[in-house]
Amino acid sequence: MKFIRRLLLFILVIIIIIGSVLYLNGNKLYKEKLSEISLENKVSSVRENSNFIKLNSLPTYYKDAVVSVEDRRFYSHGTIDFIALARATFSNIKQKDFKEGGSTITQQTAKNLYLIKEKDVSNRKVAEFLIGRDLEKNYNKDEILELYVNTIYFGDGYYGIQEASKGYFNKDAKDLTLYEATMLAGVPNAPSLYAPTINFHLTQSRQKKVVSSMVETGTLSQEEADKLYTQIDSSTYSK
Repeated sequence: MKFIRRLLLFILVIIIIIGSVLYLNGNKLYKEKLSEISLENKVSSVRENSNFIKLNSLPTYYKDAVVSVEDRRFYSHGTIDFIALARATFSNIKQKDFKEGGSTITQQTAKNLYLIKEKDVSNRKVAEFLIGRDLEKNYNKDEILELYVNTIYFGDGYYGIQEASKGYFNKDAKDLTLYEATMLAGVPNAPSLYAPTINFHLTQSRQKKVVSSMVETGTLSQEEADKLYTQIDSSTYSK
């Protein structure tokens, strides 16, 4: 019994040491990034981009699609969604593969703003949390979602929903149809797979996931979803 207690204590000490090292390195990266440009100035630079579009100019169904498929508890949790993180961890352990992530829209926005080129995942994740904490402290949820849709990558060199809408559909994002909005909402999860110019079959599969997520969150009726499924199955894409 003593051996087991000592072993558990030893494991706990190792975990604390490793966690402390990871936090210190991530905190160092966080401070380096914000010393280069403050969060306020970084946000201002995004808003000054010619392709920046305000959240209230976008169709409600596009915003609903993004939140439903990316982070359905976005408006109720903080920087981290512990429920989604636990579910993703359990699923990855079960599948013996790292297929699911638990990153929130806030964390992804922090990554888009400062950490897109960082290769060290552990340091980046800590810095993501710290920058995300600052975002949650200084901006409301709609402002964070607005930053997210204006900085996320959609493939084919398009950053932000306005660029993506113009690039893929030759129209402003405010004019997206429900079909177009649900397609684009699914692309950022893996642009190299889901961009319609890469493999349209995978684009359609991901789009159906977006639609089903909207039904689950109550932002789309089953009748509307069924019509969309039919449209998706019969559609083609050419740029």
